[in-house]
Amino acid sequence: MNSIFKSHGKLLITGEYFVLKGAKSLSIPTKFFQTLKIENIKESKLIWVSYDKNNDPWIEATFDLSNLKILSTKNKETLFLKKLLCSAQKINSNFLKNNSGFKVVSTMNFERSWGLGSSSTLINNISKWANINPFKLHSLVSSGSGYDIASAIANSPIIYELINGEPKYHEITFDPIFHNNLFFIYMNKKQKSEDEVDYFNTNVKVSEKTIKLISSITEKIVECKNLDSFQNLIVEHEKILSTELKRKMIKTILFNDYRGEIKSLGAWGGDFVLAAGPNNSKEYFQKKGYKIVFSFKDILKNS
Repeated sequence: MNSIFKSHGKLLITGEYFVLKGAKSLSIPTKFFQTLKIENIKESKLIWVSYDKNNDPWIEATFDLSNLKILSTKNKETLFLKKLLCSAQKINSNFLKNNSGFKVVSTMNFERSWGLGSSSTLINNISKWANINPFKLHSLVSSGSGYDIASAIANSPIIYELINGEPKYHEITFDPIFHNNLFFIYMNKKQKSEDEVDYFNTNVKVSEKTIKLISSITEKIVECKNLDSFQNLIVEHEKILSTELKRKMIKTILFNDYRGEIKSLGAWGGDFVLAAGPNNSKEYFQKKGYKIVFSFKDILKNS
């Protein structure tokens, strides 16, 4: 019997690294997703192919089903996949215990370089297949907070936080009246979030006051009723992170003449930024060489 699983990518609007320390964050699930199709085969093997947005394979591998030994592969990403599968088996010892084998095909409708969650959506899909807690699987393979797993599960924007190290989240309504003034711009380069998380955990000491301040900004952004207030809040958020991370704000570096405000998202320095400004902002960023620009409604799941 064939099975198909589907998980959506994410964008972290507030909180960034501070969610690791207990700050409340706002995350939105996107329209972009990854699917996992499982087909039973007679051979006692696991044959895996993952295709990217352009239908090019980025993982091609064959595993011995009895011990998950890699029989053949062309991709270094196969090692992460093996770690995922072995970790899933640690949680559910019956996973992949089958007299026959499996052919698995994974597809995604977004670029892996965008940082929208090629790993988190894969983790969530494998968790569905293995019938295990995705946060538990995530904790075995990643040092991240798990907000991306929550967004892969959710059907709407969420407030996410770690309470005593445990993930807690709830779905909310976040559809600002000024959504036509919000844009997401891809910065033309991928940021390695695992490396950034490790750097943050090792080098940045955060006070309880800062955590509370970030949480307060998150709550105010969710309730925000006008563009001016929203812009002020994202600037306040940027200044805090700039000070704590000892990095310049992205608007200062690249977009000093933009007639609005800009906030980095997720791992500072790459992936996407959020712009809050004039209706013609898309043209501004594209003229600067940033061709991938989404409006709020273009990217939000179920919008």
